[in-house]
Amino acid sequence: MVASVSLVLAAVAFGALWIVAVGLKTIAADLGGARSAPSLASSLAWLGSSVGGLMMGPLAERYGVRSTVIFGAVSICIGLFISQLGETWQLYLGHGLFIGLLGTAGLNAPLYIYVSRWFDRRRGSALALLSSGLYLAGTVWPPIFERAIAMVGWRMTMLAYGVLVAAVIVPLAVVFLKQAPETPTATGATVVPGETPHVFGWPPNVVFGLLVAAAFLCCVTMSMPQNHLVALCSDLGYSAQSGAAMLSLLLGVGVLTRQIWGAIADRIGGLSTLLISSLLQGLAMTGFVVTQDEWGLYGVAAAFGAGFSALIPAYVLAVREYFPAREASWRVPVVLLLSGSGMSTGTWLAGALYDYFGFYAPAFAVGVAFNIANFIVLATLILRRRHYTGASAGAIPA
Repeated sequence: MVASVSLVLAAVAFGALWIVAVGLKTIAADLGGARSAPSLASSLAWLGSSVGGLMMGPLAERYGVRSTVIFGAVSICIGLFISQLGETWQLYLGHGLFIGLLGTAGLNAPLYIYVSRWFDRRRGSALALLSSGLYLAGTVWPPIFERAIAMVGWRMTMLAYGVLVAAVIVPLAVVFLKQAPETPTATGATVVPGETPHVFGWPPNVVFGLLVAAAFLCCVTMSMPQNHLVALCSDLGYSAQSGAAMLSLLLGVGVLTRQIWGAIADRIGGLSTLLISSLLQGLAMTGFVVTQDEWGLYGVAAAFGAGFSALIPAYVLAVREYFPAREASWRVPVVLLLSGSGMSTGTWLAGALYDYFGFYAPAFAVGVAFNIANFIVLATLILRRRHYTGASAGAIPA
């Protein structure tokens, strides 16, 4: 029940981020024409959500996850109100500060930590369910937002959705978010009395540094189709409704396959799951570079959804596998900070490269390059784990 309610909370909260993705061209036209402006607003929201997690994680530990979730919902409502006022700086302020730093940050990292503490077995499946909230939002809301923007405009759509966020999240948080069980202290790292703990024979923070670098790199690639697919379809002569449906398909496949990835991660571990998912995401991203046919893009979108969907929960699972549970309140937010920074960078970078070149192929090619770098980092960790023999080679659930 805790995991399922947290899924609903995330799906409603992160819906706020998809309004700009769906209305990108309309918002850009109202703000002067450059797509980099609304792209930057989305980037600021992703970045704010990630940076805010560093603050909200410890606050949730101290005051309870219910408090940060309610605070986040109210902040998202305020942020959407400010964003629709009509000036570019107001869009930046509403998305970066209120929707990102104070809003979704109050739910994202705190709920990951909170849900992970209800499970010893099947933790990967539980985290996969929670992390599906973002993409469930992307499955459900884009077609609705496309119709709403066409009928009443993007400003009224933001206002109405802000009220919905507060009306749904606050009561659910009050009723269902109770105190989590006691936190265990086991770790998958090698610990010998009197010695410094190691992971794969390396200092823990070296492994953690590589892990968060990989999270940044993969999310640069991940964000580009998610935030520019609707605009890409429009550029190619397809309707905005078709683009929204394509985005919905991409994220819907991500939601469904994420549950499969969660079960796989429970069997083979977070790192191995990350490597396989990274490979599939890179192959699908290449498809966006070379495909312009409408039905071909539907196929590539579905493949991309299946490829990327394991990544975020698998990073959190890897942290819980190889580092002490007592460190989750800061390590998980740092992983989400780097992943969100990657999402922010990729969203803005694709818009900026489009403004420079006039089409999306160069931006998506850059996304492929980032994915290759991500695969290399993950492969390095996998090879080190295989090379290192002893107790630290296996993960003991924390």
